[in-house]
Amino acid sequence: MTFYIYILQSTSSNIFYIGSTSNFKNRLISHNNSDENTFTSKHRPWVFAAVFEAGTSRIEALRIERFIKQQKSKLFIEKIIDPNFIPSGKLAQLVRVPKLRD
Repeated sequence: MTFYIYILQSTSSNIFYIGSTSNFKNRLISHNNSDENTFTSKHRPWVFAAVFEAGTSRIEALRIERFIKQQKSKLFIEKIIDPNFIPSGKLAQLVRVPKLRD
C-alpha cells in the first residue's frame, strides 16, 4: 500500500492542513463533508495545495507529516507546495503527485 502526505489549503481562511493517508482523494472528501466538529470543519472548503507519495510505510509517512507540522511555519509550507520544490534532507523520499483536479 502506498501512503501520501497531503497539504490542503482552506479557500475561506487561507490556512493549511497537513495530513497523511493511503487514500488522499477520500480524505479531501472527508475533510469537506464530515459532520464532526473538527479543525478542518471550521475552515471549509479545502482544496489540495500539494500531494506527495511518501512510500509504503505508514510509520514513515507519519514521521514526515510530524516533521512538516513541527516546522510551524507557513513559509515552509509555501516552499514545499511550490511546483519547483525539490525534496531533500528529511523530505528527500517524497515524490510529488502530478497536479490534481478537485
